[in-house]
Amino acid sequence: MNSSSAQLPTPEGPGSVSGAPNLCEGFTDTFTSQYIDTGDVRLHAVIGGGGPPLLLIHGWPETWYAWRLMMPILARDFTVVAVDQRGIGLSDKPMDGYDTATLAKDMIGLMDALGYQKFAVVGHDTGFAISYALAADFPDQIDRIALTEIPGRPMTSASGPGFVPGQISNRLWGIPFNWVENLPEELIAGREDLFFGYEFAIQGRKLPDDLIKYYASLISTPNDLRASIAFYRAFDATLAQNAERKARPLTMPVLAIDGENVRYAMEALADDVQSAVIRGGGHWVAEHFPEAMSSALMTFLDPYREGAGA
Repeated sequence: MNSSSAQLPTPEGPGSVSGAPNLCEGFTDTFTSQYIDTGDVRLHAVIGGGGPPLLLIHGWPETWYAWRLMMPILARDFTVVAVDQRGIGLSDKPMDGYDTATLAKDMIGLMDALGYQKFAVVGHDTGFAISYALAADFPDQIDRIALTEIPGRPMTSASGPGFVPGQISNRLWGIPFNWVENLPEELIAGREDLFFGYEFAIQGRKLPDDLIKYYASLISTPNDLRASIAFYRAFDATLAQNAERKARPLTMPVLAIDGENVRYAMEALADDVQSAVIRGGGHWVAEHFPEAMSSALMTFLDPYREGAGA
């Protein structure tokens, strides 16, 4: 760890390991919350285990906590780094820098500060988009990448709203809604439980109410909410970046988890795509099927683990 990170305070509160609810027995013996100074932004990450580094990038509107059920399993063979994205959880919430090129640079800065020059990555939802950018923009530093659950491939252009079946519209309306400037904050404030409760439920296999309340509680101030949805407001920049990335297919192994849709999304963007289907997993697969997802990851990551130990 770099010297500036070593001087930072210990993360506290419900967004940290010490304050997060319902962690499994022994979790706090293995994992610690740390602030890491990347040089551009201070990120919060939960780190523990042993072996080659494995970066976990959560989706929206979750935090590092989304991986908590998988982390003890993965930590048997890997040094797990579960990060809060810029603008989320205990990480800094600057006014800009939410395009995927900048968010990918955040991840490189994080891992560099921890002393890792090459690593594997797992990304979910918005973390899928960030992980794709990370692998495309920094291919020499990514050994392999696993991606799960995003509504379509990383886009290179925005399509019009049009009319789509209700089942699809109900799941995707939040993307253009979050893209709108200023208005979402006004409509969501004071209704966080309703808004995030709907988002967690409509994506399939509803999460427990107390878990939804926990995630909503971490996005309870105007600044938290503004930063939480800033990813979507940077889509124009991300789309332009993806147009350039499309010309550089990923060459490292890619695992598409939870269905053929994810595999299809990546086959146009990567040369070596494998897939793992977790039946009935829904969008929040790490929450509902942590053992199955961990098993798929361990199989995919085995050559990486063996290569790092050689």
